Amino acid sequence: MGLELYLDLLSQPCRAVYIFAKRNGIPFELRPVELRKGGLGLGLGPEGSGRPNTAQGDAGRQPLLGARAEKGQHLSDAFAQVNPLKKVPALRDGDFTLTESVAILLYLNRKYKVPDHWYPQDLQACARVDEYLAWQHTTLRRNCLRALWHKVMFPVFLGEPVSPEMLAATLAELDATLQLLEDKFLQNKAFLTGPHISLADLIAITELMHPVGAGCQIFEGRPKLAAWRRRVEAAVGEDLFQEAHEVILKAKDSPPADPIIKQKLMPRVLAMIQ
Repeated sequence: MGLELYLDLLSQPCRAVYIFAKRNGIPFELRPVELRKGGLGLGLGPEGSGRPNTAQGDAGRQPLLGARAEKGQHLSDAFAQVNPLKKVPALRDGDFTLTESVAILLYLNRKYKVPDHWYPQDLQACARVDEYLAWQHTTLRRNCLRALWHKVMFPVFLGEPVSPEMLAATLAELDATLQLLEDKFLQNKAFLTGPHISLADLIAITELMHPVGAGCQIFEGRPKLAAWRRRVEAAVGEDLFQEAHEVILKAKDSPPADPIIKQKLMPRVLAMIQ
């Protein structure tokens, strides 16, 4: 068995892993997961080939894992062997399993010897990428996630109203974080850590597409950040970028959650976005 990636492209870390693997021609089997069908863990759905230079459209889709691809499989003992936390992303490479998106990205970077600009060998250039990766978990990721849930997923998907005051506070916090992203990391550079795209840029853009999927115009009035977004899209490939973000850009059209799914989701979502 070759490299397998368990991903749901609704998830921003999953999108980063997916784009990185595809952009660098890393052969993998995609094990799709649906976060909205069984909790924040996974509900494995139809499979698409993750191999490079292979069409990802409907014609290329196949059933995943045969009869085992059923709703709720993420709760199974089989998936728990890949990730005991039953969350995505997850990687299985033969007998080796790995969780956490940054760890997965670094593993792929080292194993497949991708171009140096993704995670430079130069000590100080590498430290700049590490600095961003250490910063983003509790800042940009948190605020982008809260913006999506407060603006769309709670009222539309779960049918739970969000007060105007809470939504305003969430968006104000996001705006402050975007300013910090510009002032501290982007500054006047082409990319967040230097003249070339790195893992920092890839992880950042996938986070920012969460509020974009919620309808937030976060790049309006921020020409520096908007220009950076265009450079990142061009560097990874616009077609791949759009493919990876197709699901999140349709988040506003999510149908209401099944009551049973809602009951499972609510306590875990509330804990996640506090």
